[in-house]
Amino acid sequence: MTGNHRARNVLARLLPLLLLAAALAAGAVPGPTARAADGWWNPTARPVPDSQIDVTGEPLHGTAPDGSVRGFVDAHNHLMSAEGFGGRVICGSAFSEQGVADALKDCPEHYPDGSLALFENVTGGADGHHDPVGWPTFADWPAHDSLSHQQDYYAWLERAWRGGERVLVNDLVTNGLLCSIYPYKDRPCDEMEAIRTEAKKSYELQDYVDRMYGGPGKGWFRIVTDSDQARRVVAQGKLAVVLGVETSEPFGCKQVLDVPQCDRAAIDRGLDELYALGVRSMFLCHKFDNALCGVRFDEGTTGVAVNAGQFLSTGTFWATEPCTGPQHDNPIGLPTAQADALLPAGVSLPTYAATAQCNTRGLTDLGAYAIDGMVKRHMMLEVDHMSVKAARSAFEILESKGYPGVLSSHSWMDLDWTERLYRLGGFAAQYPHDANAFVAEANRTEALRDRYGVGYGYGSDLNGVGGWPGPVGAGAPNAVTYPFRSADGGSLLDRQVTGSRTWDVNTDGLAHAGLLPDWIEQIRLSGGQGVVDDLMKGSQSYLTTWRATEVHDAGRELATGAAASASSSEWNPFVSYQPGRAVDGDRATRWASDWSDDQWFAVDLGTARVVDRVTLDWERAYARSYRIEVSTNGADWRTVWSTSAGDGGLDTAAFTPTSARYVRFHGTARATQWGYSLNEVSVHGA
Repeated sequence: MTGNHRARNVLARLLPLLLLAAALAAGAVPGPTARAADGWWNPTARPVPDSQIDVTGEPLHGTAPDGSVRGFVDAHNHLMSAEGFGGRVICGSAFSEQGVADALKDCPEHYPDGSLALFENVTGGADGHHDPVGWPTFADWPAHDSLSHQQDYYAWLERAWRGGERVLVNDLVTNGLLCSIYPYKDRPCDEMEAIRTEAKKSYELQDYVDRMYGGPGKGWFRIVTDSDQARRVVAQGKLAVVLGVETSEPFGCKQVLDVPQCDRAAIDRGLDELYALGVRSMFLCHKFDNALCGVRFDEGTTGVAVNAGQFLSTGTFWATEPCTGPQHDNPIGLPTAQADALLPAGVSLPTYAATAQCNTRGLTDLGAYAIDGMVKRHMMLEVDHMSVKAARSAFEILESKGYPGVLSSHSWMDLDWTERLYRLGGFAAQYPHDANAFVAEANRTEALRDRYGVGYGYGSDLNGVGGWPGPVGAGAPNAVTYPFRSADGGSLLDRQVTGSRTWDVNTDGLAHAGLLPDWIEQIRLSGGQGVVDDLMKGSQSYLTTWRATEVHDAGRELATGAAASASSSEWNPFVSYQPGRAVDGDRATRWASDWSDDQWFAVDLGTARVVDRVTLDWERAYARSYRIEVSTNGADWRTVWSTSAGDGGLDTAAFTPTSARYVRFHGTARATQWGYSLNEVSVHGA
């Protein structure tokens, strides 16, 4: 049997597994040569041979008169994903002590012609074969449609920095199921162990760059652990790198047959460990429902494959229900024979009603505990990949605490909630679609950014198995003319040369990190300077969110134990539903009113206090329409907040700080046939 026949037979047997894998993913070299630096931004020594950078001019640095910084934010990148997924899904490394030829080489099973590059052949633009040679020719990779090859080599990242990027979120990423089903691996599949390895490699990259610049702390790649440190790095003109986590089973918090495989102690240990590693933002769920939250479904055939993986990982398929509001999860495609082939005999994929598009799983009690833990540690929560139900609960918790640390880093949050995120003080970024599509989405949300005075970001998802913009062609209206000026005007960028390959965004698309400045120039040509200006405000906006997260103080809670009264209380011979039950600090007790619309519940704070927020923790019987009223004497009331779109759960009414002794919920329309029922009422002092 020929090698090609063997390859085809192996591929046929593994194709179902590979489809799932695709859906889930995310000689001696001469030593450095010393030379005199011609600017602080150029190293005194660089490995030889190596990629060129092809940028001239001093990088943007310093602060504006108001103390703000400027520069682009890549809010979602995976510098070290080659270390995850068992070590053989992403081929090539971000750097190597042995030099570029060792860093930019293909996985061994891809030789000699790519026929056994199973993951690449299912996911990429190849036709079952590719040239595995990386350095120096790069005939077939990296490419905008090659999902299994390194895109974040340090010299490509260096060009992104020289082109104006000043903050980068390096999401440590892996997936234990993908690792377990992929036939090639060179390390264990434990997700937390992969996260530790990727964090270690990130610090090693920092050391690697530092040595080029003369020693510790001198390089442009700076891992930062607080916003002040990040601001100083950006002001110096360097790249502030923030560590995040995106994985399906953080802290081992998977679920099997609906049984959590972690507890609160495991969450606390996990958060403490991640914080000690330098992690400051994270996702609670990704791809599969876990013990913390339900996920936002992948769409179409990808969703079908991931749903099969959901079963293999958890023992249950996704369950759907009609959405209760305008937000919705992605529609899951129809089952396929290839996806069914992944499953045990007698098990088949379900079909879903078109009218039931929302995940039944929301935020669990353990998930709420994890969010509380992140708030206590002043970490930022990524809400992309959360189901509508889970994201709604997450927003409600953050709003109840007035907590600004919320991120949407690559276009997976429901777009209807962008203002909700900005109102809290969070930060949003967009996936790197083609320039025209990116501009269209940026324009859609421009008015919101102007209203809240925030900048914008992109979440490149490089090394994240996503797919990136393809070539537009040299004659396209938005084709980049080389060389071009950086967005700040201080640097001149020509086509980047790596080995014998010259990269051109017009003919290569967004193939690697070095082409991000070129893609941004395409955005300018497509949509004008306004979009780029908002992107240049991204560093300041991201750091503002981070700083607000660090100094967050929920304010004093004033209602617990206070005197409470109500228009009525439901009578029950066995259980008390008196007003005091809603301010006793116990969610197992509650106040419940008579079954009519016009009802109120009031708290006497004892003396006049400055208040700015009221949180209502509803039992099932909630209000559709109600208002929050305040009074200084208990007789004269004024409305400070109202809604006609109450949705139950945890509602937070935030309003301009005001002085009041009495605070009152006044219901005007019930959402159920019962009365109003509140587990707890919280009043927060400004």
